[in-house]
Amino acid sequence: MINQFVLLMSPQGSEDGGSSSLIFLLLIVVVFYFFMIRPQMKKQKELRKYREALKKGDRIVTTGGIYGKISEIKDNIIIIEVEDKMRLRIDKNAVLRDPTDIQETR
Repeated sequence: MINQFVLLMSPQGSEDGGSSSLIFLLLIVVVFYFFMIRPQMKKQKELRKYREALKKGDRIVTTGGIYGKISEIKDNIIIIEVEDKMRLRIDKNAVLRDPTDIQETR
C-alpha cells in the first residue's frame, strides 16, 4: 500500500521520483522545525524562567503595555504598583519582560 502511495505521488510513476519527493518533504519538515518551532520553544522556556524568578520590587511590563513595579506575588497572581500608588492585580502569565529589555530593542 505504501508503494502504491509513493507511485501515485511521483511525477512519472517510477519509484525513484517518489522517493526523491518524499526526501524533499522530510527536508522541508526538518528545516521548518529548526527555523520556526525550535526558536519559539526556546523563547517560551526563557520567558517561563523569567516569570518564575520574579520577586518583589522588580519592574515589569505586561502584555497590555502597563509598566509597573511588583509589590506582592501570590501563586499565579502578581500585584503591581503603577503611577500614583495605584495597585493592579494581574495574572503572572501577563508579564512580558522587564522594561530594560524593551528599551534595548528600540
